[in-house]
Amino acid sequence: MKALNPLMISGREVLPLVEGGKGVSVSTGASSGAWAAAGGVGTVSCVNADSYDANGNLVPQLYFAKTRRERHEELINYAVAGGVDQVRRAYETASGEGRIHINILWEMGGAERILRSVLEKTKGLVHGVTCGAGMPYKLAEIAALHQVHYHPIISSARAFRALWKRAYKKYAEWLGSVVYEDPWLAGGHNGLSNSEDPLVPQDPYPRVAELRREMRESGVPEVPIIMAGGVWYLRDWEHWIDNPELGPVAFQYGTRPLLTKESEIPDAWKQRLMTLADGDVLLHDFSPTGFYASAVRNDYLRELEGRSLRQIPFATKPVGELMDELDLGRAPLFVAGSDRVHALDWMRQGYTEAMKTPDQTLIFVTREKRDEIRKDQTDCMGCLSQCKFSNWADNEDNSSGRKADPRSFCIQKTLMDIAHGGDVEQNLMFAGHGAYNFAKDPFYSNGFVPSVKQLVDRIVTGD
Repeated sequence: MKALNPLMISGREVLPLVEGGKGVSVSTGASSGAWAAAGGVGTVSCVNADSYDANGNLVPQLYFAKTRRERHEELINYAVAGGVDQVRRAYETASGEGRIHINILWEMGGAERILRSVLEKTKGLVHGVTCGAGMPYKLAEIAALHQVHYHPIISSARAFRALWKRAYKKYAEWLGSVVYEDPWLAGGHNGLSNSEDPLVPQDPYPRVAELRREMRESGVPEVPIIMAGGVWYLRDWEHWIDNPELGPVAFQYGTRPLLTKESEIPDAWKQRLMTLADGDVLLHDFSPTGFYASAVRNDYLRELEGRSLRQIPFATKPVGELMDELDLGRAPLFVAGSDRVHALDWMRQGYTEAMKTPDQTLIFVTREKRDEIRKDQTDCMGCLSQCKFSNWADNEDNSSGRKADPRSFCIQKTLMDIAHGGDVEQNLMFAGHGAYNFAKDPFYSNGFVPSVKQLVDRIVTGD
């Protein structure tokens, strides 16, 4: 295994190993600070992070306002307080070693306001900002204003080209790295484009080589490219290290740091990770963000799959193949004859409630699930800039202008629940597609849970 030489990242030479940011109370100051203390780059998630009261007790994120807009303001206040608390924890834990980054999703609700506020309140404690989930054109300007480095997360050379030409070249001196996130293998939300097949993964090497060529042709400083998604054993990536075609390369780990002593996810989540098999992580399109995402295919995801499978087109008047009336106890709807047979069968199975989607289809769910969906939509607190589940949008109308989509879910609710002890089968559990290695890697035999330092030391060996 080649030696890992330090790289300049966010103003200091550090190990080219980065802890990926995982939102909603997962990448906390405890784990990211420990990663920095081990000589790498720790990443604090500022996506609705936990905060604490004067006695060190967790502050529950409860919402009392009557309107979505007012609840959105409550959410921003929680997010800023949590981001500041977690950054301070990370900085203290790192004891001056490594680098501390914060992670923001550009499509989260109030992203720009939260980023500016956290940086203002943590001056001198943060060295870099990573940001993806959208096209964050203002990222470079904000980072430069606060004199921290910025690290855009992209999934193609084309995306970086657009960011660089439109905004980033004005702030080239603050570009710390470019994070290439594999859209097929990374955990959480991924950047698959409309032209890419979710079922046909592409080799990351030519895509990263193309990214470096684009960077060099555009006059971008020779900053590291951070490979994120699908990285487990560094020995599998040895040909990337000290490779002139790729230039300086670092490696990001999102899933492996979940299973460490410093990781603050619940023990049930850690235990479930140890049981995963190859194929247990699903790349799905149910997310209210509109992005594809990768998560463990548990009962929660199976229920979402079931909703979409129990789906038929409808019309309010007979047209084309939609000629058969379906009696749902209200204004008549018309469906295809074969679909009417399916609908009646689903209703006999207990899926008695037909819910309309924005695509002029009906899905069939139980009465309990219908009531849950409606309540979650009503309780929306605007955690995204636009939400297809609730139809919230951060604009004057507080609406995306589209109908709410019952095929999706409230992402804030489920991620908060699983991070604070909720059932791992009944919540969205993000993970990268290499998570099955927990059960195969001898490092974790007999249920061994390493410290972050032990994990980093292990990674450096190639294993």
